[in-house]
Amino acid sequence: MGTFENQVVLDGDLSLESFEKVVLGGYSVALGKPVYPRVEASYAFLEKFRQHRVIYGINTGFGPMAQYRISDDELQALQYNIIRSHATGCGKPLEPEYVRAAMLCRLQVLSRGRSGVHIEALKALQDFINSGFTPYVPRHGSVGASGDLVQMAHIALALLGEGELLSEGRRIPMASVSGSIPLYRYIHIREGLAMVNGTSVMCGIGLVTLLRAKRLFNWALAASALINEVAGSYSDFLSPALFEARGGSGQAAVAARLRALLEGSGCLRDRAAELFNAPSDGHFTHKVQPYYSLRCVPQVLGPVWHTIELVEEALVGELNSVSDNPLVCPELNNVVHGGNFHGDAVSLAMDQLKMVMVRVAMLAERQLNYLMHDRINGILPPFVNLGKLGVNYGLQAAQFTATSTTAECQTLGYPMYLHSIPNNNDNQDIVSMGTNSALLCAQVVENATEVMSVLHMALAQAVDALGVEERLSPTTREVYQSVRREFPKVVEDRALYLDLEWIKAYMQEHEPGR
Repeated sequence: MGTFENQVVLDGDLSLESFEKVVLGGYSVALGKPVYPRVEASYAFLEKFRQHRVIYGINTGFGPMAQYRISDDELQALQYNIIRSHATGCGKPLEPEYVRAAMLCRLQVLSRGRSGVHIEALKALQDFINSGFTPYVPRHGSVGASGDLVQMAHIALALLGEGELLSEGRRIPMASVSGSIPLYRYIHIREGLAMVNGTSVMCGIGLVTLLRAKRLFNWALAASALINEVAGSYSDFLSPALFEARGGSGQAAVAARLRALLEGSGCLRDRAAELFNAPSDGHFTHKVQPYYSLRCVPQVLGPVWHTIELVEEALVGELNSVSDNPLVCPELNNVVHGGNFHGDAVSLAMDQLKMVMVRVAMLAERQLNYLMHDRINGILPPFVNLGKLGVNYGLQAAQFTATSTTAECQTLGYPMYLHSIPNNNDNQDIVSMGTNSALLCAQVVENATEVMSVLHMALAQAVDALGVEERLSPTTREVYQSVRREFPKVVEDRALYLDLEWIKAYMQEHEPGR
């Protein structure tokens, strides 16, 4: 893979950074020179090898219909029919970035030269990605076992000029714009099956969601650093000695990042200076050990970060694998039949990511409650209310939003990986539901971002209530200031839903403090 002048060139493994550039950054994509000979060689081999042999999906029906041999004069109709017959999705359309991601994932699969497709199919898919148009793809339909057949069929249908586009929320018939897009005019021997078979939709959604989850995690770290400054925590909860004794599952890495965020803070306390000598009355006014949602951040977020790393490894691996069936293997002089289209690996990864993102929302909700509850924190006005108590209400009602959204996350957190319903005449007798898993994970990440937005609103209020902006670390001060640019101080009550929308959008598009 290479990147040249706002263009990503596919010529090997595709990195997460390059994926992001194309899907979210507006970069174009191009096929690298090594792609052409291997794709053309794969097509030429399949064209010759299929003569007088039975090959699934080339001269047989699909799924349970594979028991039927297809005559030579119906081979092309077979490929068109799998696209047309499987465009049966329902529900709200997938977001444009998910569709663009799915198309890029499918192009990467085909570029590996194991699918036996004509090079013109790749060129058409490349041109469609670069056109900026988005096929209309309903979100319901995939069971994630022969891959994302239904959603990919909607993409393939548009590639043939027969489907619809989604533009600013409106569905537009392809026929009305087909002159503006280079389409795939002629299916050869395998392009129908190769376009719909595999994990490209679940993988694409998963990778976009992973990018958003990583950014949300950085906001969670920033919030956790800030809240310990607001609380005046003792600094030894991040002592390297703790994580030398128990440093697994990402805990040491999270503690190190928190120490970096808090470098130069004037808010944290030195336990040795304050607590080695007990007060004369035997009563400590400052809490000796903070609540777990403050003190145990490395222990809570460490496994989250560890899981994110594992999920990234799984999804990037899937992006660069061939999730197709059967595979064309000229070096074996054979076409190998198997199940690389099965989405269990992606389904499990997305459920793992979903569960730890629920945990991020839960931690944020508990940290928010600490700030809101004056009898718990002992230093802030109720609901970080900077107005007149009883007349003004601060962020009291914003907490309702965070609490209800966290509860929804907890319900959505049940693993989709454990749902398998046999279908397709029991040919697909155990399925992954990987696309459902990816979509639910995406919803949890969005929900958790809303909870995190309320938390950062409250943190900004708390910093102002205590007047500690200048004592924050240089890094957390930048985070506070960036939030304040989107969210002016609340003294007199005002409707806060627009503030929440602005902060949420800011968090989705920016790293903390940037």
